[in-house]
Amino acid sequence: MARIVVKVGTSTLAHPGGRLNIRHIENLVKVLSDLKNAGHEIILVSSGAIGMGVGKLSLSAKPTDMPSKQAAAAVGQCELMYAYDRLFSEYSHTVGQILLTSEDLDLPERRVNIENTLFRLLEYGVIPILNENDTIATSEISLGDNDTLGALTAVYAKADLLILLSDIDGLLTKDPHLNPDAKIIHRVDEINEEIEALAGGSRSSQGTGGMITKIQAAKTAVSHGIDMVISNGSKPELLYDIVEGKPVGTRFIGKGA
Repeated sequence: MARIVVKVGTSTLAHPGGRLNIRHIENLVKVLSDLKNAGHEIILVSSGAIGMGVGKLSLSAKPTDMPSKQAAAAVGQCELMYAYDRLFSEYSHTVGQILLTSEDLDLPERRVNIENTLFRLLEYGVIPILNENDTIATSEISLGDNDTLGALTAVYAKADLLILLSDIDGLLTKDPHLNPDAKIIHRVDEINEEIEALAGGSRSSQGTGGMITKIQAAKTAVSHGIDMVISNGSKPELLYDIVEGKPVGTRFIGKGA
């Protein structure tokens, strides 16, 4: 049995216009439920609140001003959790929501509360679902992105594995948008300057992160002995192979692992 933190990005959960990607989220929930049935403990870090709010409110694009972002998040978070609650319930699993701001992670007493809540939810057999509290945060969680939140959650939860699901297959030798011959790097034993140089910007119109935040997340995870894998969120069935240790996506090896 393993304790697994899975972070899923907006590009996996929503179509470019912000509407729920039903096929992706249904497949994701099905696989996560099956992994939990197999005895693993699952913690989900989910982006998507603002993106789904954009779709629900029929906005033409993701807002740029803070009040509009927060309004979109307030609407989208309801949509997101409703979808998760309904879908996980079909497999007899209960979910619990935890919304965080940077202050919650900066203050020691709040971090202790987060850890206590996480562990108690796991004891109850609940699948915790974490996201940034976009409705009240006045800046992008100083962490930068939910990739970083996923890494910190893995550390706080003393997880065995962190999986980042995105719109890419993993860390590539070149930018695949410019170089079709780019190849995936399946294993990274050390995050050196060469690995960091491969990181680029965000390609998603709805998301906020890119490979840079994923490399930063990997640094946090591996420094605490936690393996981290980057994989394609449109293929949730790959989670089975990742948990079994097969060469899927890019696996960053935790120090001491």
